[in-house]
Parts: sequence; structure tokens; C-alpha cells
Amino acid sequence: MILDPDAIDNIRSLAVDDAQGFLREIIGIFLTDTPSRINEMQHALESKDAPAYSRAAHSIKGSAANLGAVSMKAAAEKAEQLGKSGLDGAAEALAAMREEFTRTRAALEQLAAG
Repeated sequence: MILDPDAIDNIRSLAVDDAQGFLREIIGIFLTDTPSRINEMQHALESKDAPAYSRAAHSIKGSAANLGAVSMKAAAEKAEQLGKSGLDGAAEALAAMREEFTRTRAALEQLAAG
């Protein structure tokens, strides 16, 4: 599952008047912020900064959880744990994060359009 429909409904329920507009705004923030965090993870990996890698993954994990991006949250959680235990496997986890973000972005863009 890429997106949790219950989480999406919860976001819509927070809107005062324009539920779809509010959802689009939240999606826009996620789609703008996440690539920056993924770049932070890349830089941290290159500089062998495990805490920075883990922090960026943690940030993505929280954002994904709030938005109901289930598979993205799982990928970020795995990356976060790898950052906490060194960086073994971190490059593969980062590649998986990029793939999940591509899938998640497509699903969110479709949701925002509808």
C-alpha cells in the first residue's frame, strides 16, 4: 500500500472549509521538502555522517507517517535504523527511498489532481 486512505481522510477532516485545497497544500509541502531531505541523506552518506543520515531519514519518516505514505514511511524507518547502527547498507536504503519517493509522488500528485 502506497497511501493509507484513512490518513488522507483524517487530513481532509482537519480542513476548515476547502478539504481538497488543504490536502493539496499538505501534499505540496511533502513533495517540496522530501527531495531536500533525501539530498541531505546523500550528503551525509558521502561524508560518512551517520547521525545526519539518520536525522534526515527520521524527518522523512515523520512526514510520511503524517501524510499516510505507508511505503515511504517504512523505507525511511529502515534508513533511519541503518544510520543509527553505522552506515552499512545505507546506500541501498537511500536508493530504495528514492524509488519509494517516485512511487509516492505519483500517487500523491494523482490524489491532489482529483
